[in-house]
Amino acid sequence: MIRISSLALTLMLAACAQQASVSETAETAEILIPVPEDGEGALAPLATTEEIEFAIQSPVLDALRVFSPPHAPFTVIDNIHHVGGASVSAYLITTDEGHFLIDGIVPQSPPMIVENIEALGFDISDVRYLLNSHAHIDHAGGLAALKQASGAEMVASERDAPILEAGAISFGPSAGMPFPPVRVDQIIYDGDQLTLGDTTLTAVIMPGHSPGCTSWLVDVTDEDGNPHQAFFHCSTSLGGQRVAPESYPGMVDDYRATFERVRGIDADVFLAFHSSMFGMLDRYERLMGGDDLAFVDAGALQRFNDASEAQFNTALSRQQSELETSSR
Repeated sequence: MIRISSLALTLMLAACAQQASVSETAETAEILIPVPEDGEGALAPLATTEEIEFAIQSPVLDALRVFSPPHAPFTVIDNIHHVGGASVSAYLITTDEGHFLIDGIVPQSPPMIVENIEALGFDISDVRYLLNSHAHIDHAGGLAALKQASGAEMVASERDAPILEAGAISFGPSAGMPFPPVRVDQIIYDGDQLTLGDTTLTAVIMPGHSPGCTSWLVDVTDEDGNPHQAFFHCSTSLGGQRVAPESYPGMVDDYRATFERVRGIDADVFLAFHSSMFGMLDRYERLMGGDDLAFVDAGALQRFNDASEAQFNTALSRQQSELETSSR
């Protein structure tokens, strides 16, 4: 065993207010990490119970406060329930044989998510699959705590799994904002399916926003028994990331392939992981006003895809021009 303070330090930096002294934290924070007998390096450090609790109890970073406001839980349609916040979403898909839970929001969000699940009459211990849209702190920050609370199998894409297990991403605006790392139990690939009871989720890998950004398709019915298809859209925004130069190799091609992929998806319940992306607050008010089909909109997904692609192309042209100017 060796003593190392880097994991505890980074978790503190992720959870604490930015005025905390890094040097003082480094002097006091220590954690034991096992080392393989061959001495070639430490095992991947995953979050401990103490680190998870520390992250939950710590103040939300200034840059992440916009993502932390709570929201009352509600049923979107059929067995899909929104259990996230007012700005960033988490979803519970319930079945008679256990549940799916998608995303953990920021490291401080798990108590809110668990309370929302309980308020709807369900139990976190019945979650069988824990899923992640993409490995950014505002969606993955609470996964370690939710895995600990539920005992669920953590499922993630091949390209995002290393980020989740490191608890950090090396590029984009959330670089330098580590979160409690979570063990990935199962790698999901494009087109793979997860089934509980009579509900099957199909993975749609949509790289760009993150290397392994993962969306999900599921069939549902409304109260009159009419069929619908729900699409949990990972994200196609740039989210402050650069594409010129690319934040990771192949990023531009990934975005373009993803926009084309979404054009072939015919879903009429468009859900996403930031409320502003799918007009959640307005649709919620309609739902509470008695419109049971408030989240059914056959054109919403493609309207969003077209707008997102246009924004991407504009940002790419601007950044390419800036890059050319700076290189002269």
